Amino acid sequence: MQVWGVTHQGMVRQQNQDTFDARTLEDGRIIALVCDGMGGARAGNVASTMAVDLFMRNFLEAGDVADGEARMRQAAAAANHEVFQRATTDQECVGMGTTLVAALAGPEEAVVLNEGDSRAYYVTQDGISLVTRDHSLVEDMVARGELTRDEARNHPHKNLITRALGAEPVLMADCFRQRLEEGSCLLLCSDGLSNVVSEQEMLYEVIHGGDNESCCQRLLEIALHRGAPDNVTAVLICR
Repeated sequence: MQVWGVTHQGMVRQQNQDTFDARTLEDGRIIALVCDGMGGARAGNVASTMAVDLFMRNFLEAGDVADGEARMRQAAAAANHEVFQRATTDQECVGMGTTLVAALAGPEEAVVLNEGDSRAYYVTQDGISLVTRDHSLVEDMVARGELTRDEARNHPHKNLITRALGAEPVLMADCFRQRLEEGSCLLLCSDGLSNVVSEQEMLYEVIHGGDNESCCQRLLEIALHRGAPDNVTAVLICR
């Protein structure tokens, strides 16, 4: 299994508040995560950087925990605790938080954890599917039948999320399990990518666009070409 990633501040934002990390474990599995921070001034960057560092550190230190989901939840809870404490005690960081999408990918299956609207997609020769479910205002409206998918993509409040790491003392992240076929990939991304690059374009670049190593860069270039109004992050894990 292999992993690649890229992040960019985009064409409008003055600061990149996205952060990612990806590691190959001793047993060959890959642990990767993307966080998209929110908060005034530099607080969003603080939240996402803290979350990624704390999640990865706690995950790697919990090597004795055999269950992948339990290990990921433990790491995410530890990150949430520290970010929440900082957000409630540091005046410059009040109200900060971050999305999180993390994947632990082995040869047969991936465990995916998410909070907020950063996404995980499963990509094969047969197509692309969304693994995660956004915690956002428009996603809730779609679920209630108040918006169609097409209307949600262009809704003025599409960036409003309903859950975030660091926003509450207890994290309520969702967990998904995805079977991995030979030759399949997982694409983790912030909404700076998914808001401007279509799923069909993602599918094309992963499967037909060229080598996997440069796929994230190709997706980034599409976003930049379209003005990239937000920070853009993509991580590709391939079996």
